[in-house]
Amino acid sequence: MQTKKGLLAIVFVLVPFGYAFYLYPSLGDQIPTHFNIEGKPDDWSSRNSIFIMPVIMGFVSIFTFLLLTNIEKFDPRASAANIKDTLSPVAIFISGILCALTLVVLYGISHENTPIDQLLFGVLGLLFIGMGYYMPAMKQNYFAGYKLPWTLENEENWKKTHGLAGKFWLVGGSIQVLAAILLSGEILFYIFMLITILVSLSPILYSYSIFKKNKQGASK
Repeated sequence: MQTKKGLLAIVFVLVPFGYAFYLYPSLGDQIPTHFNIEGKPDDWSSRNSIFIMPVIMGFVSIFTFLLLTNIEKFDPRASAANIKDTLSPVAIFISGILCALTLVVLYGISHENTPIDQLLFGVLGLLFIGMGYYMPAMKQNYFAGYKLPWTLENEENWKKTHGLAGKFWLVGGSIQVLAAILLSGEILFYIFMLITILVSLSPILYSYSIFKKNKQGASK
């Protein structure tokens, strides 16, 4: 099973390279290499730079996959062994998302008037949805999740926090995908930032409220 996942991760790394080689002969001497928050190109380089994105994202993908699938070897507290079964599919999911992001950028580089902002923020919305799906399955550990003092010392707090976090990330990601379909331009960036802040901080506040409630109950 682990071998199959490793092969799939390699495929996710190689596909963008194949697409870049496919596009290369049809590219002009200069290609866009940077886009502003509205999805408009604002910097150009030689067409050889089309391979930079696959190299960078490929390295990130391989590093992330190896880290998440071997996390028990890097965790001095050995708590990550509890979540190895959860992190393994997460590693594949992230590799797939990185592959999709790279393909979107390559497509935007090679095709004028591509709504790259909508495509990128749409893929990021899918990332949030995926993380929301896996969040409730995350067991207590010191490596991934909402690693707060009160979630690490109380298993019930941990479960409730990650259960709520999963819902927030799922809903936030769905809103992001919907926004990417209906809207375009700078507004997508601000929606993404607002959603990111809300889904990140809301579970922390909820977790702290549980901690305070339990503390007050214990003192009575």
